Amino acid sequence: MTMVETDPSLALEEMQRQRRRITALSLDTQIALLPHALGLFAVCLPIFVWMGSFAANSVMMAASFAVFAINWAAFYLVQGWLKGAGAADLGRRLRVQIALGLLWALAVAQIAVFAMGAGPAREPILAAAAAGAVVCMFFTAPCLPALLIVGPAAIAGPLIAVFSSRATRGETGLFWGGFALAFLLTLVFNRTLRRQFALAVERETLIKATEEARARSEKLAASKSDLLATISREIRNSLTGIAHVLAAAAGQNARAAPSREQLSAALCASEDLIAVLDATVDSEIAQDGRLSVDCACFDAAGLVRDMALEARQRASRRGLGFVVYIAPDLDAADAGAAVGDPLRVRQILGALIGNALKYTLRGQVEVRLERRGESLLEIAVADTGPGLAPDEIESAFQPFRRIGRTGAGVPGAGLGLSLSRQLAALMGARIAATSAVGVGSCFTLELPYDPRGSREASSAPAQPFTDGAERRLKVLIAEEDPLSAAQLRSILEQLGHQVAHARNGRRALDLARTMGFDLIMLATRMSEMDGLETATALRAEGGPLAATPVVAVIAGESDEGEACAEAGVEAVIRKPLSVAAVARALAAVGNPRPAYAARSAA
Repeated sequence: MTMVETDPSLALEEMQRQRRRITALSLDTQIALLPHALGLFAVCLPIFVWMGSFAANSVMMAASFAVFAINWAAFYLVQGWLKGAGAADLGRRLRVQIALGLLWALAVAQIAVFAMGAGPAREPILAAAAAGAVVCMFFTAPCLPALLIVGPAAIAGPLIAVFSSRATRGETGLFWGGFALAFLLTLVFNRTLRRQFALAVERETLIKATEEARARSEKLAASKSDLLATISREIRNSLTGIAHVLAAAAGQNARAAPSREQLSAALCASEDLIAVLDATVDSEIAQDGRLSVDCACFDAAGLVRDMALEARQRASRRGLGFVVYIAPDLDAADAGAAVGDPLRVRQILGALIGNALKYTLRGQVEVRLERRGESLLEIAVADTGPGLAPDEIESAFQPFRRIGRTGAGVPGAGLGLSLSRQLAALMGARIAATSAVGVGSCFTLELPYDPRGSREASSAPAQPFTDGAERRLKVLIAEEDPLSAAQLRSILEQLGHQVAHARNGRRALDLARTMGFDLIMLATRMSEMDGLETATALRAEGGPLAATPVVAVIAGESDEGEACAEAGVEAVIRKPLSVAAVARALAAVGNPRPAYAARSAA
């Protein structure tokens, strides 16, 4: 049987919430009985007046009428108070309702005192006082604290009056028995009501849980629907176009080989496809609350300059200008540093710059870095595109929402801005937007800034495998998937290294024993001797082979990376692969190995 562990603090909080709700229901029920109580006292008032007409003490009779009038006035005032904000405090409300009950208990006591001097009407008025005490207990029965306080107070007056007179002292036992029975019945009534209140609270909790589950399911259904629409519109179209170009390149049709422009278009489509997939996956992770950031000081100016290199090429292909302005005070050696996750900031700026380049047909895109005060850095991306209306700006930040007026024929999933806003919020940053139709748009990322922060650690370049100068490496890759192996080989050869390929871990181990390699890259998921088993076997070999740096290529989450560290892997990169990720992995293992502690390079 599976045991489900519950957080004690959450369980205690839930119990307290249920108790508060039960108390609120009991007070509401007591208030709901007020009209009936007032009606009962109104019916009994003529009887009381008739009995009082036989009394010799007219002053006490007038005092009784005054007490009744005061009590009615107090009840009407409290009914008005209950509609205000002060009644939201259950403790205060409980004290007020107990005070009202004590007022009626005082009225019962006053009637009992009046009966002591009422002459021949003594016994009927005393019986009326006893009946009033029982009525007080009944109408305070829904709330246990009120019953335990008001009930004995209401009983005290008639009992004292009966016991103080020799004529009625013999009836004390009868009064005691009647009051005890009435009090016991009101306790039973209270117990029954509390069970009903508990069932009502449980029902409310179930209804709330059902509504939340329905909302989550509707949100999930909408997300799945949007995801399927994105796959159908963007991913399928891009894959179909890429497949046609590759088929022509492979000579699978009678047409001539694709031109350079066609290959370039296929490459752009594949890059857009990767961006769509990355944004979709990150968006789903963010909605589940599993997206995390690692904030630190970094060089925002250097990051923007680095991104501008690729952006200028894209802008040039589209016939657009691309301008970067960095405030002079940000280039000073002691200027401080921005605070955030550099990878996530790059992702946000990539989305903002990418949108500006996609939707701008003529003119230019400008990126500006300026400080706003002592603790804020502003990175603005402005364009001369079609612009957005005020209602379209907020719609553009919604997941899977695209503006039909500007997005027709432009690839994309409609997730870049929504994901960027979520990432910015996780870093304590903010994204703002201003736009004018026909003029252009400006999206601004506002990051925390530390004037005394150091950006050396984030900006220091890593040197992969340097012995005074860079050298060409002999790299062995073990990858079962042919496409992933071809991609990794292409990246390594692009970086200038020599590559050998093994289809599984066992073959890689045999090659490593017979040939000398500078680096071994292992895919963790292979059918015959996976990457973890291969890495463990390499470390058990001893000698130079055991000292060969190993990089793991994983497709899972952090738990798979931790398993790689235990197997003696120096660095970990995650699929999908990129040139930058592989280069960072080579840089990471180029430094002395600290007891085979794996360092994430992606």
